Amino acid sequence: MFGLPLELITMLGSTVLGGVMSIWGQNIKSKQAQQEMLMQRANFNAKQVNTARNAGKNDKHFAWTRRLIALSAVFAIIVLPKLVAVFYPEVSVIVGYTEVEGGFTNWLFGGGDVVKWQAAQGFVITPLDTHIVSAIVGLYFGAGFTK
Repeated sequence: MFGLPLELITMLGSTVLGGVMSIWGQNIKSKQAQQEMLMQRANFNAKQVNTARNAGKNDKHFAWTRRLIALSAVFAIIVLPKLVAVFYPEVSVIVGYTEVEGGFTNWLFGGGDVVKWQAAQGFVITPLDTHIVSAIVGLYFGAGFTK
């Protein structure tokens, strides 16, 4: 052939094949170790998610804090402006809310959001009021449905 003895060609071929097989085996071991690390990370993440989900169940103060925040928001944003309007009707209430400007193609291209500030007197219910109440009701119904 090339002037090389057949034994030398066999030795070179087996050396190359042995090296390829060794690299292939290391690649398989590396992938196995990578999969084990991914499983460990997934288990760690699952434990952390479970810990976060159960954080408020054993802590009585967590539930009371959440209730206090919700009641404060309802009082400050909804009840207090209404009480001012009832007991002090001469005080004008300035409310701001977002309006979408545009026409028929808003659903396709999106409309421009514009904040409008309006002065009103008396008992005022704004879109902000309804959104806040919807969010708070959704929070409590959502928490109730998951139990």
